[in-house]
Amino acid sequence: MNRRRAARLAAVQALYQIDLTGARPASVIGEFVAHRLGSILEPFAPDEPPPEVDRDWFTTVVAGTVEAIPAIDPEIAACLQGTWTLDRLGYLLRACLRAGAYELKCHPEVPTGAVIDEYVELSRGFIGGKEPGFVHAVLDRLAQRFRQPAAPG
Repeated sequence: MNRRRAARLAAVQALYQIDLTGARPASVIGEFVAHRLGSILEPFAPDEPPPEVDRDWFTTVVAGTVEAIPAIDPEIAACLQGTWTLDRLGYLLRACLRAGAYELKCHPEVPTGAVIDEYVELSRGFIGGKEPGFVHAVLDRLAQRFRQPAAPG
């Protein structure tokens, strides 16, 4: 697992905790940096050595996502189909979508495909089932809203 994927994995966990408990983002970020980043894979691969985490990217994604929620939640909601609402989504699914939306909106230097692929893979690890396809579809719609299409080559 590369450093950025490890940071995203931890960011989704931190965003989940913030959403679930209402904890202050700075407090959760501090807790993760001090105690949890070294064991983020334990629930998934207990026999694997812990990955190196890009701590700066972790902090950027968590703090940036929380700050951007008022701007990105309506955008995510507009990309949901049928009777789906943000409140109806589970905490982990909402965390994946918010973090992916934040990166798509606020970090144009990160390739669109990389953002989508990373959060689809994370959703596969956290949730499974049909949710990775759901994450892919919503992030793809968000990419169309947030980013200019590539110029014809």
